[in-house]
Amino acid sequence: MARLSARSRSRNGAQPPAERPVPGATPGAAERVLPVQNTDITRLMSPEGGRRQSLAGFDADYVDIVNYIVRCTHKIWEEMGMGLIYTHYLHNAKVYTGDGWFLGRDQVVANSVQALSAMPDERAYAESVVWTGDDQAGFYTSHLVLSMGHYSGASVYGPPSGRRVLGCGIALCYVKDNLICEEWLLHDDVGVIRQLGLDVDKTVARLAEQDAAKPPQNYGDTEHRLGQFAPEPYPPQSAAAADFDVDDFVRRHLHEIWNRRMFNVIRDVYAPDVLFHQTHGRSEYGRGDYTAFVLGLLAAFPDARFSIDQLYWNQEGPDTYRTSMRWSLIGTHTGHGRFGEPTGQRVRVWGLTQHLIRAGRIVDEWTLINELAILKQLYLARRAKA
Repeated sequence: MARLSARSRSRNGAQPPAERPVPGATPGAAERVLPVQNTDITRLMSPEGGRRQSLAGFDADYVDIVNYIVRCTHKIWEEMGMGLIYTHYLHNAKVYTGDGWFLGRDQVVANSVQALSAMPDERAYAESVVWTGDDQAGFYTSHLVLSMGHYSGASVYGPPSGRRVLGCGIALCYVKDNLICEEWLLHDDVGVIRQLGLDVDKTVARLAEQDAAKPPQNYGDTEHRLGQFAPEPYPPQSAAAADFDVDDFVRRHLHEIWNRRMFNVIRDVYAPDVLFHQTHGRSEYGRGDYTAFVLGLLAAFPDARFSIDQLYWNQEGPDTYRTSMRWSLIGTHTGHGRFGEPTGQRVRVWGLTQHLIRAGRIVDEWTLINELAILKQLYLARRAKA
């Protein structure tokens, strides 16, 4: 369940991969679920025709898993039924944020009240929902939300300013029996700080000082390659594979681009007119801009290793797929790039991404990373050396 202005109080800790097996797609099911794209809120909130899929253990008014995630978010935030968190989150739900993770729905309630106090007029618009699973094993949902509101209350960033803010966030949830049991949540925090007219460096420093007491993390090899050998290629595709295998397409080509540094592969994977949406509210256009994003991260972390932690997708039409991807990039900040002067700090960049694939090319991508957490880590590394 997404919320765009909350910064969760978290404790340090890596995010473990999901323990439950996750199928890549849900064949034959996606077309039965009411799509979010180009569907008015009146239909999303009051769907006709009764249940579209089995939802054993869910409240009777939900008709499918997309309807569940969109409607319960609306009921809690837009309709201010904040207490519904107690019936829609597991008592010991695990919530992973850019800063680490916390445990329990009481903290979800506390963070949500704080966020609503800061922006009481915020409207959160569901841009897309990618899902997989069933009511027996549980569902995964990736909920991309765009928001709009005014900072008329105090927040972790500072006192009220009245400024209008556009936000973006992705919430990836594991849902079973009407309860969100786990959630991975990223917001465009730095973009919000900029829109509030605050100095990013000073705000990062202030927030980082609050985190200074957290224990340091130990780091081993990035496993970018084995010893002096070159990075290993992705295993060859099975001869019996389908004409277009979404799983293989995404994993193979991103491995080539990020781990083998084959940036020329971007021309094979991304459409010439690809739209790439990332932090700071930036919507960039074309393969050149996407290439610059990749180069900026790898320049900052030259030994980085890219890993896909979770991947699933829905088919939205002939040759059209929308993916949900959770990923990690682990490397050492020894190069110049988007994060400034090198610090030598080992960092885990993690992100949530949705791709829109059409006719074998990525035509649209939304990617959010734990940018604020990285900036705070690098600030503390620089302070320690000063």
